[in-house]
Amino acid sequence: MVPDRYSEVSRPRPPSCATIMLLAIVLGGCSFDLGSIGPEKEKPQQLSEAPPAQADTAVSASNVREAQGHAARGQALARSGKSEEALEEFNRAVTLDPYNAQALYGRALIYQAANQHEFAIADFAAANGLNPQKPEPLLGRAVSYLAVGKVKEAAADLDEASEFEPNNAQIWTTRGLAYERMGDRTKAAASYGRAVTLRPRDDAARSGLARVGG
Repeated sequence: MVPDRYSEVSRPRPPSCATIMLLAIVLGGCSFDLGSIGPEKEKPQQLSEAPPAQADTAVSASNVREAQGHAARGQALARSGKSEEALEEFNRAVTLDPYNAQALYGRALIYQAANQHEFAIADFAAANGLNPQKPEPLLGRAVSYLAVGKVKEAAADLDEASEFEPNNAQIWTTRGLAYERMGDRTKAAASYGRAVTLRPRDDAARSGLARVGG
């Protein structure tokens, strides 16, 4: 089961078939092993959807270490398909250390898979605030933006993500979908084409390219 806070929001409108397909592709390619993601700011911004914590309260070293342990267990559980248990571990980690980017990102992926995109967007945003030059939170947030119809916001995230990691085919495929839905066939075709160049067997990119006449 999902946490009680799920009941506090209305369920977002169902995404289109193309978005569902892309969401499955992106989620299938995302790893919960986020060892490369860590704090890059001494005083990261705190968002309204972040877990309860005082912005001016320092996180103790012991809390940081304990949070890292919970985040690592959450990653292992998520990789094993135990989403409920993983979510509990990520929640514990974020409660102990609101600036644990691994837990925020992992929790966002679980929210996203459960179609709770507003919660996913908030956690992706928090992870991005802690790691502003990492493409993963931007890509994740863009997929959730697409799922709730915020196409311009998705395109902006994907533009930024593509600058940080220009050889990531998933980013270009998702960017293609965003611009396709915005009606910009030129940018959509360019994005899908870049994805196909990077990953010739990317069926989503190939289908998108055919749709926009690339």
